[in-house]
Amino acid sequence: MQPTSWTKPEFGHAALVTIDVQRDTLDGQPFEITGTSKALPHIKRLCDAFRSKGAPIVHILRLYLPDGSNAELCRREALSEGAQMFLVGSEGRELAPELLPHHAAPPDDNLLLTSQPQEIGEKEWYIYKSRWGAFYNSCLEETLRAHDVSTIVLAGCNYPNCIRATVYEASERDFRVVAITDGISNFSENGWNELSSIGINLMSADNLINGLNGK
Repeated sequence: MQPTSWTKPEFGHAALVTIDVQRDTLDGQPFEITGTSKALPHIKRLCDAFRSKGAPIVHILRLYLPDGSNAELCRREALSEGAQMFLVGSEGRELAPELLPHHAAPPDDNLLLTSQPQEIGEKEWYIYKSRWGAFYNSCLEETLRAHDVSTIVLAGCNYPNCIRATVYEASERDFRVVAITDGISNFSENGWNELSSIGINLMSADNLINGLNGK
């Protein structure tokens, strides 16, 4: 489906939203998600481009309590039995270092778990999500609306679960959405076809950066 006047990106009102690009999802880590490390350089270039424009960036983080009580039902047993993934206080729940602005603080677990944004740079935040979709019981929509965002650029981990759920939540809230084809792990042709059919814009990181720069 070709973009329409209602769905095409408004680059002057765009925010980058990264999903679950945390240490634990990278190659060789306890909760490795295939393709996330490969997507990381493309996501980094997006972060650099948005920072250079002074445009908003939100990094969505998972944070699990050791007993699994705040996790999805399908993960509670594994966590209660000692699984190491996104645990509060652990290095694994931190954002991939390549994506951090200079002198960024580590996640403030207590603040984030109360559904408040943590500012880590100029117009840049961590936000905690408690389920697959980044809008569920979070302050994401409030944060984006406060900065006049109409267009969400999505990148991160991983298409079948959290990216896909967030796309539909964003669409339901009438945001224009761009999915970065080389900046999302496990993003396939089937995913491209699905998203295109509901008016989601599919762009590479380079194409998005060109659009952001007015090229």
